[in-house]
Amino acid sequence: MGFPDERDTSTESTPRRSRRARDTAEPGGSRNPFEPVGAAAGRKAKEPAAAQPPTEPVRRSTTWSPYDEGKRSRGPLWFTLGGVAVLGLFVAGLVVMFKSGGSGEAAETLAARRTSAPLPSSPPGKYSYAGERKTDPEPLTVKELFATKKISVAGRSYTMTVTSKVKKCSDAAVGDKLQKALKAGKCTQIIRASFRDKAGKLMGTVGVANLKSSKTATKVQSVGSKANYVKPLTGKDSLTKSLGTGSGGTQMWMYGHYAVMIWFQNKDGNKPDKKGQKSLFQAVDDITKATVFKALDSRTLTGHPGS
Repeated sequence: MGFPDERDTSTESTPRRSRRARDTAEPGGSRNPFEPVGAAAGRKAKEPAAAQPPTEPVRRSTTWSPYDEGKRSRGPLWFTLGGVAVLGLFVAGLVVMFKSGGSGEAAETLAARRTSAPLPSSPPGKYSYAGERKTDPEPLTVKELFATKKISVAGRSYTMTVTSKVKKCSDAAVGDKLQKALKAGKCTQIIRASFRDKAGKLMGTVGVANLKSSKTATKVQSVGSKANYVKPLTGKDSLTKSLGTGSGGTQMWMYGHYAVMIWFQNKDGNKPDKKGQKSLFQAVDDITKATVFKALDSRTLTGHPGS
């Protein structure tokens, strides 16, 4: 790491001359380039004088080195070494910082993994959270089960006319066997809603009983019959106000710790023919899928009411 010496840029040196050559040199000849200025004039005046021994010319380097000029080089030299040392300390500090930071984060993550409890898995079985009340503890609501008043499916339209929620389950059930099964199953509520079709030809009630477990809900389902069914919920409109009179069709399903119950009939209460039965079954399927089964599907996944 050097720079040219501005004071001496010559790269040539004058060759040595022998004593004979110096002795025979003309008085006015060329001056010795290594002889001080004025030395030649003094020698002319004092001739003949004894010849001086030759002076060895000094060759100087054309580049500067920190070691050429003693103390002058210490400043740049120490500055350079100091810069290297500072840079080394800076790099070392960065390495230590990143190592300590990374290892700390890794240690914290590892510690969190070791100390954190494992994520809970969903309950086993077809109905998962909805299989038992203890994993699906929140009570049912009318809004959850019957969120909309109007239902349309493939051009078929239905209107909800009335809803009800009771805690005394026997008040919403017909038949001794059903009432006993609901009591044995620790029924805490039955929520019902009644519907009619747009044409005014059919109507019915859908109800859901909240029981302790899938086992007790299965027991409730097993007692369903023509004599044991959900109590039809009459409305105030001209059609559903007569709901429950005449002949109707009943059905029950177990869904986890819930029992889904229905009663559907023609508007005049007459026993439906095959075509009428098909229309009633279609209405039951349309309404229950859009309401109660949709809501219970959400509880199966999370154990909580859907949004």
